[in-house]
Amino acid sequence: MDFHTDTGFDAEFDALPRASSALRAPAAARRLGVVVGGSLSEGLEVRLDREVSTEELAVGTYVVVRGRHRRFFSMITDVRLGAISDEVVLHPPDLEDDFLAEVHVGTSTFGLLHLSPMLELDAAGGGDLRPVKTVPGHFSEVRAATQEEVSEVFGREGYDRSRDTHFFHVGEPLDMENVKVTLSLERLVERSSGVFGKSGTGKTFLSRILLAGVIRDGVASNLIFDMHNEYGWEGTSEGPGRKAKGLKQLFPGRVAIFTLDPESSRRRQSNVDFAITIGYDEVEPEDLEMLQGILNLSEPQMGAIYALRRRLGPAWLSRFLDDDWIEQQGIEDPETGRSESGLKVLADSMGQTYQTLAALHRRLERFRRYGFLTPGRGNDAVDRILRYLDAQKNVVLEFGRYGNQLDAYIFVANFLTRRIHQRYVEKKEAAFGNRSAEPQPLVITIEEAHKFLDPSIAGHTIFGTIARELRKYNVTLLVVDQRPSQIDPEVMSQIGTRVTALLDNEEDIRAVLMGVSGAAGLREVLARLDTRQQALILGHAVPMPVVVRTRAYDAAFFREMGFTDEEELPRRLEENRRRMRGDEGFEGFD
Repeated sequence: MDFHTDTGFDAEFDALPRASSALRAPAAARRLGVVVGGSLSEGLEVRLDREVSTEELAVGTYVVVRGRHRRFFSMITDVRLGAISDEVVLHPPDLEDDFLAEVHVGTSTFGLLHLSPMLELDAAGGGDLRPVKTVPGHFSEVRAATQEEVSEVFGREGYDRSRDTHFFHVGEPLDMENVKVTLSLERLVERSSGVFGKSGTGKTFLSRILLAGVIRDGVASNLIFDMHNEYGWEGTSEGPGRKAKGLKQLFPGRVAIFTLDPESSRRRQSNVDFAITIGYDEVEPEDLEMLQGILNLSEPQMGAIYALRRRLGPAWLSRFLDDDWIEQQGIEDPETGRSESGLKVLADSMGQTYQTLAALHRRLERFRRYGFLTPGRGNDAVDRILRYLDAQKNVVLEFGRYGNQLDAYIFVANFLTRRIHQRYVEKKEAAFGNRSAEPQPLVITIEEAHKFLDPSIAGHTIFGTIARELRKYNVTLLVVDQRPSQIDPEVMSQIGTRVTALLDNEEDIRAVLMGVSGAAGLREVLARLDTRQQALILGHAVPMPVVVRTRAYDAAFFREMGFTDEEELPRRLEENRRRMRGDEGFEGFD
């Protein structure tokens, strides 16, 4: 350094970097401390610098440990207080003296972090992400992760041509404002995924955000069984009397609303495209198997359903629920003059007991209350839905008043999914060897998923089949549920991406973290989530577990999805006119 220039020594000295400038640096690039211990299996111990307070850090925050040859992208899983000796703890000093307080903080007392290293990155940036197989050395520097480092791990928002995937901004890491975390939409729909959380934690909002990303970027078609009428035209929002825009308002040309209850849709001013009816003659015994527990059907009664189908043909349900037809089956013994009821005669002809058939008749009578069930055949709901899906449109099926009847919800979802899945199997097999002819990936969204995937039935239902098939026939599930522990463990093991809000039941937490490396640390993170707008994301769509404050489902989100409010149109028109006119006084180019 030349101290004989005109600037002088003082100017040169003032230009040197100072420790105080590090404190004024952006929080995301700030040094936090150094590694003082740890292991690959148990994680790293970090001693905080004296300028860093434990109150500034939170479990779930991302940091980067800078070793000599590589960087370790890590998550804070615990924050603790440390002391140099027990004497300090047993006899705390008088900290009313500012000088003594300054002396003790960072010397005799200090903060400690526990880190779980997640991925290894090249020291100079770039290169592939690698699983952690070693640990950094003592006194390796620890800094909060920057946006560039987070994007290096999770991907930068938007379409990445080099990876041929769409990265969707899903939220921010805890206590890391303006740092975006993304997930891969293509990987999200490749395998079945799940949104879990206790009641009231915003599972519907999380699901709508994910579905909006999938629809906007066109990575899959969607069939959404909208149990509580929250996805289609308009849903409820936080706060009394507030409403949230549904998917059709955000994507009017890409989303169609079907309904089972046209009257309810009219009351809610839902912009419906088609009202579904299902014919009695279309119902097969397999459509009722999932209702065995809800309708309290015994094994002999289920056997009687199959016997009715064999005995009466496709019209079995129409006839069985037709009291006039049943009465006509009755006979009178001319010798004794005694008459036998039609149900008794029908039971004898089928080799069933009268008691079994009578109990089955009472249980199936509730089908008469379903306004969407009609004699004969319905209006080809399956064909109509498939035409929309083939046109790369997304279908939301509103249940109206039937959403409060779990038996109706499960019956319709099972009825439609069985047939749509079979069509996809046929299309996939017909397109063997010709990828351009394959059907676009389909995601089927179901709520109350544990009712479809209970261990006692998941092994032989269409939903269990889809989950186990992964993406074999281009059909996957998005399951939304508050009790993941009641889902069959084999099915849970096939859930590729899990987005989990707060859970307070230990069995549910264990089910979500089943098969996940480092589950002990993540369990602590999951148990400390807020009840709103926070979630743990792990699995196929992200390279490592991430805790985020999820995006708000608000006007800013709607604009990013491409929605333009009618009130904004005049303002945008005037702005475009101004841009076309140019600056005032501009007379053009020479």
